[in-house]
Amino acid sequence: MGNLNETANADRIHIGFFGCRNAGKSSVVNAITNQEIAVVSDVKGTTTDPVTKAMEILPLGPVVLIDTPGYDDDDEMLGKKRVERTKRVLNKSDIAVLVVSSIEGFSVYDKELLEIFKNKGIPYVITFNKSDLIDDIRKKDLVLKLDEEAKKRCLFVSAVTKDGIEDLKVSISKLKPDDSNKSLVGDIVYKNDFVVLVTPIDESAPKGRMILPQVQMIRDILNHDAYCIVTKETELKNVLDSIDRKPNFVITDSQVFKYVDSVVPKDIPLTSFSILLARYKGFLKTAVEGVEKVKTLKNGDTVLIAEGCTHHRQCNDIGTYKIPKWLKEYTGAEISIATSSGIEFPEDLSKYKMVIHCGGCMTPDREMLYRMKCAVDAGVPFTNYGTFIAFVNGILDRSIANMPLC
Repeated sequence: MGNLNETANADRIHIGFFGCRNAGKSSVVNAITNQEIAVVSDVKGTTTDPVTKAMEILPLGPVVLIDTPGYDDDDEMLGKKRVERTKRVLNKSDIAVLVVSSIEGFSVYDKELLEIFKNKGIPYVITFNKSDLIDDIRKKDLVLKLDEEAKKRCLFVSAVTKDGIEDLKVSISKLKPDDSNKSLVGDIVYKNDFVVLVTPIDESAPKGRMILPQVQMIRDILNHDAYCIVTKETELKNVLDSIDRKPNFVITDSQVFKYVDSVVPKDIPLTSFSILLARYKGFLKTAVEGVEKVKTLKNGDTVLIAEGCTHHRQCNDIGTYKIPKWLKEYTGAEISIATSSGIEFPEDLSKYKMVIHCGGCMTPDREMLYRMKCAVDAGVPFTNYGTFIAFVNGILDRSIANMPLC
């Protein structure tokens, strides 16, 4: 089940280590962590797939370190796949560390990575590894060849002697995004407010525990000195009838949105975990605008239903069964359904009429925003499960009425 004190991976700072083969990316990762996380070898291309490790590193706090394959891999078949995997890691990286061999110097591949960092708006640091093997003249020469912005982001380290490793950790920590004010409900739930959370326990619920958004919601409510009751939808009416105070908010799992809407009096604000998660991650406005596309879907249109994680599909799975069913009931059309899960999000979205994505509770914010942007750039409407379910049940206006969309 894991340690309940652990920070979820989606809420950790994701730090990607990029560079050419044999620049020493794996050695630098090992030096930062003081652990043998990545396999180190003098043979080029030892790292063939991204290696991920969640841990705590001072002064950074909870992080996910991602060691990537060499970006210069020239193997005709495997090399291309490794480079594509590296690019995918960039989509979920909050901070990028470009590791360059002090001996080999800056390559065209390093320059290409640097341009990608800049174009994607990823904060980065340039780390010249193997500094114990060069002199000060060589160091000056390496830096002089860079533009003014890049010069400010350079430092020299030795993964062997550990020289400069602490400076590298401090430099990375300064790039950490400021999310101190980020909250799921901090601007809609206040001190002493009372919230009812509706959490179905069905075949899709994890045995013996709750799903991440539900746990996060409870913690966020407590953080704001409010309090809550957690109930199944089957007990909701009894709960509302038995309490002597009207809830300030009801937050429900989207799959029972229609039923909960019928039970909760209209003067009580109602929304869903998924809608609040979309707002938290920064794409609710796009999701609300994108869901309107459902009105115009017709026979033969293809809709992509995407999930950020992989899991065992149940017979009544929301992505492969329930949403396709609701789509057909709402549109009356024969809609073709395509699915994706985990990291396998299509780069070419041109063949889809719209994208319906999960809430992204296990997906880093940067990755979710990247996926949203891919759809927007391709002119493909993008929405999420909770927004879609509220829309087809005619309760979207109610579910977003008491909150800013961004």
